[in-house]
Amino acid sequence: MTPPHARTWGRRGHTPVIRVRGRSRRRTSVAALCCYKPGEPSRLIHRPRAHLLLKGARKSFSWKDYRDLLVRAHIQLGGPIVVVWDNLNTHLAAGLKRYEAEHDWLTTVRLPPYAPDLNPVEAVWSLVRRAMANTAFDTPDDLDRTLRREIRRIQLRPHLIDGCLSATALTLAPPTPPSEPLP
Repeated sequence: MTPPHARTWGRRGHTPVIRVRGRSRRRTSVAALCCYKPGEPSRLIHRPRAHLLLKGARKSFSWKDYRDLLVRAHIQLGGPIVVVWDNLNTHLAAGLKRYEAEHDWLTTVRLPPYAPDLNPVEAVWSLVRRAMANTAFDTPDDLDRTLRREIRRIQLRPHLIDGCLSATALTLAPPTPPSEPLP
């Protein structure tokens, strides 16, 4: 519920101040996949989740939540998928690695350590944060509603998702078929 900060137009020497209530007992997490396929519009598949901040409760996604997101993406995309993971500790969990090994429709590739500039999803979060900057939310539901609206806005504009890929300087190249030996 702590609002992000951004620049604002105010009189010089008079910084605008917005009072914000204390922390909520809820946390919202979102996992997203930027999906690219040559010749088709780019897609953003996401899964939001609200966590109650109770003693001993998990405060983020577990590897099972990421597994469920991968299954949902596989169903929506209707074919095998290649996932490029960053080195988040949950992506490296033994259970998720075991799941990846058991399913032939899933291929995973790891980004180098600390390479946010190679991850298109980081650019998506930048777009979402920019749209929500300088906003004080009244309730956790207000935050969730705004977050879903901004993600939906990005989903409906595939050129934004394409821009997130081009910001990484990575390209989509179809696999090259093996060359046949000359007789």
